[in-house]
Amino acid sequence: MSALRVAVVGLGKIAHDQHLPAIAADPNFELTAIVSRRGLTSGRVPSFATTAELYAGGPEFDAVSLCTPPEAHYAAARQALLAGKHVLLEKPPTVTVSELAALEILASETGRTLFATWHSRYNTGVARLREFLRNTTVRSLAITWKEDVRRWHPGHGGIGDIGWRFSDSGS
Repeated sequence: MSALRVAVVGLGKIAHDQHLPAIAADPNFELTAIVSRRGLTSGRVPSFATTAELYAGGPEFDAVSLCTPPEAHYAAARQALLAGKHVLLEKPPTVTVSELAALEILASETGRTLFATWHSRYNTGVARLREFLRNTTVRSLAITWKEDVRRWHPGHGGIGDIGWRFSDSGS
């Protein structure tokens, strides 16, 4: 089986710290292109200023790794799925839950993978919580965020500024 050809969209901290090293370390993946509005590059792969440029004249690729701010994820993921590409969404995956739901439907319709990252996704505590929630009705939720947002998300206003919207559906 040949390596999955990946284009990384957004070349900020998470791309440099996680995505590029992971792609380079795994023979199942091949970095084929970079999209960076700031003109950043990585190695000898071609770099494009926009995803439109990548799709118009870039090398062949199978998947995109979206490392942009979350406000850009929905449009870029939709574009990729419609072009027949697999999509990895860096966290948070979208600005609203409804955007993510629409992408899930589109991925299913196009037969492509849509994967949202989260560094603790497979943590044993997450599995225990999932099992607990199977038979529990949540009426309210409070979250105390202890991550140093300024360190891990430099240049962003903070996790609360990304516009996530949740509501109780009453069910």
